[in-house]
Amino acid sequence: MIVKHAEYLISSPSIDKCPEGNIPEYAFIGRSNVGKSTLINKLANKKNLARTSATPGKTIMINHFSINNNQMYWVDLPGFGYAKRSKKMIGQLENMIYTFLKNRSNLLTSFVLIDSRHSPQNMDIKFINWCGTNEIPIALIFTKIDKQKESITEQNIRLFQERLLANWEELPLIFRTSAIQGTGISEILDYMDYTNKLF
Repeated sequence: MIVKHAEYLISSPSIDKCPEGNIPEYAFIGRSNVGKSTLINKLANKKNLARTSATPGKTIMINHFSINNNQMYWVDLPGFGYAKRSKKMIGQLENMIYTFLKNRSNLLTSFVLIDSRHSPQNMDIKFINWCGTNEIPIALIFTKIDKQKESITEQNIRLFQERLLANWEELPLIFRTSAIQGTGISEILDYMDYTNKLF
């Protein structure tokens, strides 16, 4: 798939303010500072489509982008696990995220982004298991693979898979990406192109 047109559409504080769910939709979610906005920009081949920041935790709303003149939506969801937020704010954001994921009938896949530099984090495992329990369709994207040796990336992915197998009979689809080198970008776009046809 080639992205010929991508534009910011709207930022919504709750699911009832989101665009009508009448076209295919893909969400991007992960811990704060995992590289969601950077990956979205790379997929769209548009430098400033999604706002990036050196400060974690900047995304606090549901951000929709129109791709190829409303052929699909991409959604940048708030990152989870940002410790400097208040407990009340953390609870509100989690509720917003969970409500969105459980109730958007046009959501074909939630891409869960994971920093490939780290061994499995309990917060990631907990969220992925929640998605499995609630039958949320997901794929895993391991980001920043250019930041370390391939052997370390593969070791961390293997450890992650081993943790998930405690609760999953069949593991989610996995992508390996580098927004700098462009690794994995065409594979993700081809996946969306294929999945769109099932909508």
